[in-house]
Amino acid sequence: MLRAPVHPTLLRWARQRAGLGVADLLSRFPKLDAWEQGEEQPTLRQLEHFAQTVHVPVGYLFLPTPPEERLPISDFRTLAGQGVLRPSPNLLDTIHACQEKQAWYREFAQHTKQAEIEFVGSATIHTPPEAVALQMSRTLEFGLEERRTCRNWEESLRYFCVQAEQAGVLVMVNGVVGSNNNRKLDPEEFRGFSLSDRLAPLVFINGNDTKAARMFTLAHELAHLWLGTSALSDMGAAPRQSKRREEVWCNKVAAEFLVQAEALAREFDANEPLDQALKRIGNIFKVSSLVVLRRLLDTGKIDQGRFDAAWGAEIGRFRRGGSGGGNFYKTTMARASRRFIRALAESTLEGQTLYRDAFRMLGISKTETFINIAREVGLQ
Repeated sequence: MLRAPVHPTLLRWARQRAGLGVADLLSRFPKLDAWEQGEEQPTLRQLEHFAQTVHVPVGYLFLPTPPEERLPISDFRTLAGQGVLRPSPNLLDTIHACQEKQAWYREFAQHTKQAEIEFVGSATIHTPPEAVALQMSRTLEFGLEERRTCRNWEESLRYFCVQAEQAGVLVMVNGVVGSNNNRKLDPEEFRGFSLSDRLAPLVFINGNDTKAARMFTLAHELAHLWLGTSALSDMGAAPRQSKRREEVWCNKVAAEFLVQAEALAREFDANEPLDQALKRIGNIFKVSSLVVLRRLLDTGKIDQGRFDAAWGAEIGRFRRGGSGGGNFYKTTMARASRRFIRALAESTLEGQTLYRDAFRMLGISKTETFINIAREVGLQ
């Protein structure tokens, strides 16, 4: 029986990289402890199965020492004020998949002679956040007047995504790696990231975060695109301290974009019960109560104690609400960006892109499913 000459250190590294303990894998690999102690070696088939289970390229396990994996974009995440040292396999695979989609769309945009998107990289951190927030509102046509057509903040969030895509941004919202529902993305690790490009700017939102917090994350990542930077962030609607000037700036832009301080001051009544104020003001700006709370604290309308008590209650309410099942095709549109899918379907149906490549990027396996997706975006 052919044994794989793998060093025990690599097995331990791969397991820990996936955030798993030995006990988590013993049912699948009864001799894992012996492998890690160097007492036995797995067969090649066992090693391949192990690599698939812990989501690591099998070639890595034949290296003399564990590779140093670096994030391909700037990392602005913090944990207790410090940078996060090790990205999870789920995060790495998600970024790489988005980079592949972005690269494909860039080539498509060049082939179809699309114009560069002017707002990408049009600001610096020295630009007043209020000025950029106003530019974003005008560019995306997502000011208060436009939001009034929405019935509630959930509809406003959907409209926000649509407007960002119409402005040229590939907006992807997903809570798993690709279409693998067994690989859930952890919002405590990251909430979103931006991939800047003048032809194919991309924003990814962690779909496992509460819906109520996603609007702020989308606005924050769009602010990164205005700076022309690719960045990974764990900044959500909750106020968090950051030593990164860029993150602080993007947060200010996002907050002002969603709830303008001057307009908030006109609407706020200090004598109104906070729960009523959250509902009323949220309905005016068509944002969630989490965003309203954030802005009330930002602008000094409530103190930290009132904020903390209300924030915990609102988070609990949103989490109890659940997310429902959803429609497969609508879920696919959100996961891979409707703008991207329409371009991919058009290119594939015209013979410019191989069906197998389209299937892989969409995480599907049947031609019938692809045809239905093409119909969903107005083709066929």
